[in-house]
Amino acid sequence: MDMADSPAVIKQDEVESLLLYKDLIPRLEVAMGKFSKRNSDELIQPVRTVIPLHKYNGESGSTLPSTQATVLVFDPEYGNLKAVINGDVITAKRTAAVSAISAKLLMPGQSEVLAILGAGHQAASHYQVFTETFSFREVRVWSPRRETAAKFASSVDGAVSVCDSVEEAVTGADVIVTVTRATEPVLLGKWVKPGAHVAAVGACRPDWRELDDDLMRAAVVYVDSREGAMAESGDVILSGAEVFAELGEVLNGNKPAHRKKTTVFKSLGMGVQDAVSAKLVFDQWEQQRKL
Repeated sequence: MDMADSPAVIKQDEVESLLLYKDLIPRLEVAMGKFSKRNSDELIQPVRTVIPLHKYNGESGSTLPSTQATVLVFDPEYGNLKAVINGDVITAKRTAAVSAISAKLLMPGQSEVLAILGAGHQAASHYQVFTETFSFREVRVWSPRRETAAKFASSVDGAVSVCDSVEEAVTGADVIVTVTRATEPVLLGKWVKPGAHVAAVGACRPDWRELDDDLMRAAVVYVDSREGAMAESGDVILSGAEVFAELGEVLNGNKPAHRKKTTVFKSLGMGVQDAVSAKLVFDQWEQQRKL
């Protein structure tokens, strides 16, 4: 693209078709490994800034999406804007892809049961990548409103069991994904099978929780960013749990993956994940234009 050209505008349906997990996951693994090399000059990422707008905090039961995003792609050499990309699909897919990376590293060797707590957009993207990447004998879903969970189960390909309680959903599960809007713990350690892996995606503020103290203190805790977790994760901050490692440290071979122990991956998301995803989308978009 010439500097004089107008930036590309890549819409949601295009992002959906261009951003495939088989291409995204290996790129995210490389980026997260580079992030965890603190002396590397290849990647610079400060902890994100969050500005809460209390006057416009959203209403419970709103039909509006819980997240909305736009990603801008700039030329690293000249600084000109190259693309404006709808970020909703990027947010959903890169988050789910990183959760899948955590499961690939940490879930039990014989994992047959997947439980998903929550039934929104993130639940859908996690279901998609987890069923594409792994083979589960059973998938269960729970939501505070049973009809929402039932609607989710009927909207996806494959059989999904709708559960009436969190305990029912997670009992005996090998992998548990929490993608809720909870501000207080919904997943209790006493329900979690020893050796299970939990990918915790919700509760992205320092005073919000999805997981109780028993689970956080008993599990080996992994994060995407230590600095991010200590600034934003209520599950980490309020439980006082020790962060054992970043996923990037495991990918680099600097820290072990405790696959036989109960593990928690606390996901907060990082700018580098958005950047890698957006670059993949833009590169694929440019490639298609040349065909």
